[in-house]
Amino acid sequence: MFSLRPIEIKREIEQALSNINWITSYDRESETLRIIDKRVNKGVTVQLSPLKNKFKENKEKALSDIVHYISEGLTLLQLPIELKGNENNIFPVIRSTSFPLETKDGKKLIYSDHTAETRIFYALDRGSSYSLIDQESLEREGKDFSEIQEVALFNVRSLSHQLKEDVVAGNTFYFLHSDDGYDASRILNDSLLKSMDEKVTGQLAVAVPHQDVLILADIQNETGYDVLGQMVFQFFSEGRVPITALPFLYENGELESIFILAQKKPKSDKKE
Repeated sequence: MFSLRPIEIKREIEQALSNINWITSYDRESETLRIIDKRVNKGVTVQLSPLKNKFKENKEKALSDIVHYISEGLTLLQLPIELKGNENNIFPVIRSTSFPLETKDGKKLIYSDHTAETRIFYALDRGSSYSLIDQESLEREGKDFSEIQEVALFNVRSLSHQLKEDVVAGNTFYFLHSDDGYDASRILNDSLLKSMDEKVTGQLAVAVPHQDVLILADIQNETGYDVLGQMVFQFFSEGRVPITALPFLYENGELESIFILAQKKPKSDKKE
């Protein structure tokens, strides 16, 4: 089966959308589809290129999933963000540093710096989806940013982190994919990273190619770096919400992009 081009995926999505209040527009340069609810003049943007493989594998399921994502997103835009009493539903979400710092209607999102490649935004979980928290909602609810940060980090540490593993050329790769919207957010669980660092016998590498996966790797040799790089790029290109195609090395509690340290890798990556 041939892969659909972004313009063809755009047409499939438009045909599947039935709400007369939704208006669509297509940006050829960025290959994105914007869907706006004219009643509130707010909308969601869908990256089409990452959907090509999903449509190739199972067109019906891919179309159903993306239409559900759009419907949920547009519904949430009409609901106010209520933080009081919902502290247990506040979580951090990882995004690339190119992610907009404000909403389409000009509301400033709250965020924290993370790495050179990533930022931390904060979200109110709504069940099947979530809403990013903006400064206006924070002030209206009488909440401090530091309180939101503390609550979000506490909540993400409470999430399960069951890992699947695969061994390639002596290197062990661990995958976390719970599909709850916060898989990449688990990179903020210091206890998880520290426990993995103690477990591995080589170099611990970490990657968040898109929102719905966290990759941890016990790198034992040069082949491990090559496999990790290819793997992360593939995940990045297929993710609904891409974050970064650059993996990180975890050393002394810090994350460093691998490309920065690539020429400094020791001859032997195994721990003493």
